[in-house]
Amino acid sequence: MIEAKELYHQYDKNGEYVLRALNFTINRGEFVFVIGQSGAGKSTLLKLLIREIAPSKGSLSILGQDLAKLPRHKVPYLRRNIGMVFQDFRLLDERTAFDNIAFSMRVTGASNSDIRNRVPHVLEMVGLADKAGARVRDLSGGEQQRVGLARAIANRPALIVADEPTGNLDPDTSLEIMNLLRNINFRGTTVLIATHDREIVDRLKKRVICLEKGKIAGDEQKGVYARAL
Repeated sequence: MIEAKELYHQYDKNGEYVLRALNFTINRGEFVFVIGQSGAGKSTLLKLLIREIAPSKGSLSILGQDLAKLPRHKVPYLRRNIGMVFQDFRLLDERTAFDNIAFSMRVTGASNSDIRNRVPHVLEMVGLADKAGARVRDLSGGEQQRVGLARAIANRPALIVADEPTGNLDPDTSLEIMNLLRNINFRGTTVLIATHDREIVDRLKKRVICLEKGKIAGDEQKGVYARAL
């Protein structure tokens, strides 16, 4: 699913590398946490995965496509296979939960009939079947993150990438969101999460990749936060 070989990235050609010599493979269907202190390179790695930025050196492949060589006009096709979940939700506050998901599907070329059929299904999956017509601004933080998760899975992506998805949520709601992500993973979707949430990492005991100063400092199956760091 994902393969990095001697992956480097720098934002300034004359600056230091933010990521250095990363080598890892994530197989289809895995559930992986990426942890590390602020500035370790987690957000940069996620930006590379969704091709918001391109690798400076080395290769990063998703589903067999080398993102270092991917032409910009093919980036939208890559992103159809990736669902992104953000810490700050990035929803349209004045639109309904239904409209937010429909908009993301429409952007990727989904038909109106697909939207009518799929949106109620994903809202039901995340426990918001009764909130389809509610404006996002009137939903709680946990409900907004559920809408964000429904939006991420609406196009049936092969990969979910989540950037601190529980960062703005209380512990109980955080666990609910993680259980939803785990259920999505059980259905076969690969899940990669960048997080500082020690309790969640320790509770789920999934694979943990630790970044430190742009390098991989640890990579453990059934890892816990403290040991990985």
